[in-house]
Amino acid sequence: MERDSSSDDDDDDDEALVLQNEAKPPSPHNLRHHRASFEISGNLTTRISSALRHLFRGVSFTSANAPEDRMREAELRALYLLRDQQLGLANLWNSTFSRSNVSLPAISSHTISNVTSGPSKDDLPQNSLPISLEEFRSALIKQIKLNKLIQNALLSVHRDGNASVEAVDDNADADIFGTEVNVCRKVKSPVDRRTVEWVPKKDRFLFAICVSGQMSNHLICLEKHMLIAALLGRVLVFPSHKLDYNYSQVLDINHINECLDREVVISYDNFVGNMKNKLKIDKFLCYIASPPCYLDEEHIKRLKNMGISMGKIEAAWPEDANSKVQKKRFVADVVSKFSSEEEVIAIGDMFYADIEEEWVMQPGGPISHKCKVLIQPSRQILITAQRFVQTFLGSNFVALHFRRHGFLKFCNVKNESCFYPIPQAAECILRVMERTKSPLVYLSTDAAESETDLLKSLVVLDGKPIPLVKRPTHSTAEKWDALLYRNHLDGEPQVEAMLDKSISAMSAVFVGAPGSTFTEDILRLRRGWGTASRCDEYLCQGELPSYIAEAE
Repeated sequence: MERDSSSDDDDDDDEALVLQNEAKPPSPHNLRHHRASFEISGNLTTRISSALRHLFRGVSFTSANAPEDRMREAELRALYLLRDQQLGLANLWNSTFSRSNVSLPAISSHTISNVTSGPSKDDLPQNSLPISLEEFRSALIKQIKLNKLIQNALLSVHRDGNASVEAVDDNADADIFGTEVNVCRKVKSPVDRRTVEWVPKKDRFLFAICVSGQMSNHLICLEKHMLIAALLGRVLVFPSHKLDYNYSQVLDINHINECLDREVVISYDNFVGNMKNKLKIDKFLCYIASPPCYLDEEHIKRLKNMGISMGKIEAAWPEDANSKVQKKRFVADVVSKFSSEEEVIAIGDMFYADIEEEWVMQPGGPISHKCKVLIQPSRQILITAQRFVQTFLGSNFVALHFRRHGFLKFCNVKNESCFYPIPQAAECILRVMERTKSPLVYLSTDAAESETDLLKSLVVLDGKPIPLVKRPTHSTAEKWDALLYRNHLDGEPQVEAMLDKSISAMSAVFVGAPGSTFTEDILRLRRGWGTASRCDEYLCQGELPSYIAEAE
């Protein structure tokens, strides 16, 4: 079972400018991609000029004492700069071809001459001579910096203090390297994180139980268990492979203890040794009310067959059983409800628990530690992923999680389907490739070969097919996966899934499957490892499928 996911890539500054009656932007897939992206028609510039005249009408510069006055002054400043940018772009356009090229109309000053302020028509070129590549790049950089000035002018009224609207922030030039704009730069991790110290009592345990969905769901469940164990001052007991996955194959469990310089998690086998075979759960208080602890009879039977005795299973909040939506809980709720002196407690599956999500989702997670992330792939998997990247991909590659198997029905029951036809998916991938300039794509997918073959045939940029690279099966001639082979981990489904996650998390840009917890776990690793990019997104983000089948 997978859960809905959301993405919030907008900067806080951008959010501050959203109007209450903002119109929804058109779907990106309705915009056709072509080479004439710089073409500016006379009608367009006439409409822009008309709009500017309308906005300037009845507006005068006044003292900027009231917030309304400051807002108006900022808007006027931005409009002046937009006028400047319009003329600069027209200048650039007219410089890209000679007058002998009659198929591309030059922009005359007549179409933009009726605006009350701004540079004069003399700023437009009198001779439409071809422009060199270096001159073109230089002009583009000027327009990028001018765009930053426009942003600052509009944002100035939303900032504290009296910062000058003329000033470009300190990082304005950091986005530009020589003549190339780094569009997909890395996302900086926040300096300060909201964290909790995890200092458990050595003889108090929280018995982790995760049963919902596949491995990615279980990792989310474990992360929430870790937060609650920290809040309650308890050691977290990792589940047995008899009840759950064999986590020792895919996770570096000792890494968690090393990051905190103390034992905060313990394997099930070590827990059994500590309890001297007197296995019990003293208190079974369920975070999820219905079904209690999200456990069915089969899982309860497995617990008992493992020799674990337990008391009555009760709900912490019985009233939640009648609610269709999980109620959001906070730290104070958890501490007051689950604090106890019992030696071993269990709270059931936590995947669907809504607890301090912003805290849990921050880079590095909610717990104070000295590492980048606490829950991460085993050392063997990490080294194998690095060797694969060195062998096949290099540092500049896009990773795509292309979820297909079982995803059609899952997506189509959602309010907005997330299952895209192959041609539409190919268009979305091409848009990403145009921005990133990466030469190839690492494809993590469960799609049938018929689907991936069609996708490969459609992902073509400038007449050249973009390679979609999948992990090959083991070959003795290749040594990148020798470490897994020597440790008898090759061919294990969960190991291969974690290897896919690790490779994807190392990419320059990542494109995920909306609604997939596999994708969410990759994004978690990227946030923690510092590999997250401003171009990371969900496939066809903001679009609906071009065709949706009827329900059964």
